[in-house]
Amino acid sequence: MKYYIIAGEASGDLHAANMMKALKNIDSKAEFRFWGGELMENIDGQLVKHYKDLAFMGFFEVVMNIRTISRNLKFCKADIKKFKPNCLIFIDYPGFNLRIAKWAKKESINTHYYISPQIWAWKESRISAIKRDVDKMYVILPFEKGYYEINHSMPVNFVGHPLIDAIADRKPTNEILFRKTHGLNQKPIIALLPGSRKQEINKMLSVMISVVKSFTDYQFVIAGAPSQDPIFYSSFIKNKNVYFVENNTYDLLSVAHAAVVTSGTATLETALFKVPEVVCYKTSWISYEIGKRLVKLKYISLVNLILDKEVVTELIQGAFNTKQLTKELNSILNGKRREEQFMDYHELETKLGGQGASQKVAKLIYNSLK
Repeated sequence: MKYYIIAGEASGDLHAANMMKALKNIDSKAEFRFWGGELMENIDGQLVKHYKDLAFMGFFEVVMNIRTISRNLKFCKADIKKFKPNCLIFIDYPGFNLRIAKWAKKESINTHYYISPQIWAWKESRISAIKRDVDKMYVILPFEKGYYEINHSMPVNFVGHPLIDAIADRKPTNEILFRKTHGLNQKPIIALLPGSRKQEINKMLSVMISVVKSFTDYQFVIAGAPSQDPIFYSSFIKNKNVYFVENNTYDLLSVAHAAVVTSGTATLETALFKVPEVVCYKTSWISYEIGKRLVKLKYISLVNLILDKEVVTELIQGAFNTKQLTKELNSILNGKRREEQFMDYHELETKLGGQGASQKVAKLIYNSLK
């Protein structure tokens, strides 16, 4: 079979790569062409465009790059027609992928969506396009199945969360070697995960680092995103107690005592590594003002959303400041708040459905094409 896959972010690259690996196990003749990153490229097939050239966050940023996005859409459609795949597989990235799905439906191309757009958070109006243009939907959050099937009469497949597979399949970290390799001392580590896009890193990292002076018994380690040049981070590192690790987030989390995390997939990854965390988010003023009028959720972090309670503290926009972050970070370094998060993390993993998401979705896609 020939599979054309579109992943527009680092997390999509990870999940798509694991799905591709599972597809190769059941379809020895699988051919892949894709938009994604190095992880997908390491599995097999042809990388068409890298996700680092596709990531535009916030309303203002999208408007400023509308011409680039339009050119990418036009190029993608032509590339799909040339490849003639048996199916299209979309990995999240809804702003782009739903436009391609609409076109693909008219071209009678089989469409599969793995990792649903978060229409339960905002843009619920997208449901009509999804029902019209997506042949098969595979969801990874437990509440999404009921949302689609009960609220919108659309059958979907709940396959569990692929992060559980990605974390379970990795080799254990040698902490002594990790610290030596990255020049770290023996102090407990507080991991800083400022996001993967340059715009959000610029907004998040300075505030994260501003608390360093209050925690001299710890060392702070920045998790560098694979999509960013390490040189970009150097301007933020002005304290001798701040270190940098390039493209090695999982090893970092496996040895971290606590973490400060930008809202997104990383909040769930941190929880699955059983690391107490504070979740933060800040964007441009105009993007925030528009977003808060459209997003109808009690929480922004996946941890809190899945468990439907405040497990991790969320510091959003103005609340994300040095004073508040210092207070919340102190609360998870020792004591009751820290222990409560550990207990909630175990409940979280149970709700996510256990291992096997990548294998499940690969089997469902392959069998549907047969």
